[in-house]
Amino acid sequence: MQLYKQIPDDKNAQFQIGYMYDNGLGTTQSDTDAAYWYRKAAEQGYASAQYNLGIMYKNGQGVTQSYTDAVYWYRKAAEQGYAKAQSNLGYMYENGRGVTQSYADAVYWYRKAAEQGDATAQYNLGIMYKNGQGATQSYTDAVYWYRKAAEQGYASAQYNLGIMYKNGQGVTQSYADAVYWYRKAAEQGYASA
Repeated sequence: MQLYKQIPDDKNAQFQIGYMYDNGLGTTQSDTDAAYWYRKAAEQGYASAQYNLGIMYKNGQGVTQSYTDAVYWYRKAAEQGYAKAQSNLGYMYENGRGVTQSYADAVYWYRKAAEQGDATAQYNLGIMYKNGQGATQSYTDAVYWYRKAAEQGYASAQYNLGIMYKNGQGVTQSYADAVYWYRKAAEQGYASA
């Protein structure tokens, strides 16, 4: 830890110090210190630090909770192609937290993250297509994105894919396939399955 502190302007070292404080690795856990070091790295354009600082603002950890500041930092990381930040930015737009609610912007950011393999974004994009929010309703597209997330073990997507098979929405109705995906979700403790 002391070695990292001796490199004050190195954004990677600053991020690592923040991470260590965030997780109590080699030091006492401190949200305030984590936010301080994440900010130093974030201000130098370090995407992981920008994302983590966004989370801290969203949750009010070590900083005063501010959805607006969370969006600011998520956007900085998202514009660098950081998938988790893109997914979280989509969530903020979907729910109108720190920004004016916009399903179209939510879909835009979810898609960016989903195309990089982010299972949460794939699942959320599936929901947007199923409900016709921010995109033309398409059960076929909903199934496509649910399946992408389900194949990564995302329990909610597995359950929703089961529903799509049960109802024949976007796929040929198949109770066998519905049971398969419900079972996958249940094996992970998904209560609704």
